[in-house]
Amino acid sequence: MKESLPPFPAPQAPDPLDGLLDLTPAASDQPRLRADAARNRTRLLEVAARLAAECGAANLTMEGVATAAEVGKGTVFRRFGDRFGLLVALLDHHEREFQASFLTGPPPLGPDAPPVERLRAFGAAAIRHEYGHRDLYLAAHADATRRHANPAARLRLSHLCMLLRRAGVQGDIELLAQTLLGYLDINLVDHLVERRGMSLDRLELGWGDLITRLVGTA
Repeated sequence: MKESLPPFPAPQAPDPLDGLLDLTPAASDQPRLRADAARNRTRLLEVAARLAAECGAANLTMEGVATAAEVGKGTVFRRFGDRFGLLVALLDHHEREFQASFLTGPPPLGPDAPPVERLRAFGAAAIRHEYGHRDLYLAAHADATRRHANPAARLRLSHLCMLLRRAGVQGDIELLAQTLLGYLDINLVDHLVERRGMSLDRLELGWGDLITRLVGTA
């Protein structure tokens, strides 16, 4: 089942998630788009979201978006760079919602909970969040060379490193955090659920057991 994206904020309307880290690479370094260019970008995203819902994100192409939007292919490339950039832009709103939940949201995922509780909650929330939008996440993560380099991945890594340190875990914190992120990888989750028949509940319990074993050495 494919989920359609929520409506994109109007170019001039404030986004309630502004201030969080954008998934779009180097967003802070890009010049602010003119109003007409911003409207054009929003329209292209709406068209891309409709095509992804109808045909699947894996089948989304720059040419298809250009044709459906009745613009030149070069316009789509200028707005998003390449197909990966388009997929990243489609995921941006979903990703910032997830960021808000663990950066500023209520416990046990947000800041007002002990680090071990936050570690357990983070994994469970990440599994549910990405699996709920797996069509887009799988398509965006198809490029393994860029999967770990985007700002959202770096934010998750930094967040886990921070929680591991606060929980008193010893060892190479970055490598431990990368290992935990490997457990949450949507390609693995999709394989275990769709091909191995495991439930999301089982994966969440496994995550909790992994955290217990890891922090038990602290």
